[in-house]
Amino acid sequence: MMAAGAPAIVYCEGAFNTPNGKTAHGLVRFTERYDVLAVIDSRYQGREAGEILDGADYGIPVVGSVEAAVQAAVGRGRTATHFVVGLAPDGGRLSAAAREDVKTAIRLGLNVDCGLHDFLAEDPELAALAASRGVVLRDVRKPPDRNNLHFFTGNIEKVTSFKIAVLGTDSAVGKRTTAWKIVQGFEEAGYSAEMIGTGQTAWMQGARYSILLDSLVSDFLAGEIEYAVYSAWLERRPDAIVIEGQGSLMNPAYPGGYEILAAGRPDVVVLQHAPARKEYDGFPGYPIHPLSRQIEAIELVSGKPVVAIAVNHESMTREQVARECKAIEQSTGRPAFDVLIEGSAGLVRVLAGHMSARTAP
Repeated sequence: MMAAGAPAIVYCEGAFNTPNGKTAHGLVRFTERYDVLAVIDSRYQGREAGEILDGADYGIPVVGSVEAAVQAAVGRGRTATHFVVGLAPDGGRLSAAAREDVKTAIRLGLNVDCGLHDFLAEDPELAALAASRGVVLRDVRKPPDRNNLHFFTGNIEKVTSFKIAVLGTDSAVGKRTTAWKIVQGFEEAGYSAEMIGTGQTAWMQGARYSILLDSLVSDFLAGEIEYAVYSAWLERRPDAIVIEGQGSLMNPAYPGGYEILAAGRPDVVVLQHAPARKEYDGFPGYPIHPLSRQIEAIELVSGKPVVAIAVNHESMTREQVARECKAIEQSTGRPAFDVLIEGSAGLVRVLAGHMSARTAP
């Protein structure tokens, strides 16, 4: 990971504090790749990013424009060098208005990092503008050269680290955040742990072992998952390896998790769930399958247990979260935690217990 993060502005116009701002949310909460100096979303200008998301002060102002963000950085005694697109819209496309803001950032001399499916470096106008200003356009989601990709080999069976998959009942439900919280919780408890990032945000946060699943040709999905997990074990020998999930098994637009179960071969699964959601994110008319059915499907496919539920508290009060966690425990027989409210210590104790039971003679 990077020793010192690049001073950066995170762009999230119109999407902060919504599911389409999840990349910005991750960077506000944690990143080793950048030092986040400001977030752009004119709807929240004048407020603090952490206060909006988590009721905590992270010292990151929200401003209304690219120019204001540059000035906010100067006001903190820093010069921003990077403009990071923190949007995660359905389909991964850049809007016309956002493209104009990217052009403004380039004109102001900022390197641009983007994790969308629109590749900025292949846009003739943006590429020419960047060249004229001497800045770099980096498309994080650009597919890697196929010569560098891997097929499944069976090396996953050599991995002796305790493997945890964090899957979800929906997309944009908090899987990555919970995965990082588990990694950090293991480290705080005296264990070593590694994160396997599977999307652009985890890479932007500095995950040492990262792949971008939705940029890969399907033939290489299993091999790349295996290679990332195997590499983390071979090079680091951590006590635990936490694999970030993508989508959900039964999401109509973003089905995901099967490849992680098949190729990553986790020992246990933590399932992320937003109790207040009734329909799949962004798809009205598609009701979310019941939590019990999703647990059943994961365990049937993998043969491994879902050992805990991680709760996303969107649209819920703290009192409602506490009641919902108890209800989930009673209905599923599995402990439930909101790691953003209560921290990850309780969840890590549950996972460490399963890790110890696996290695006990």
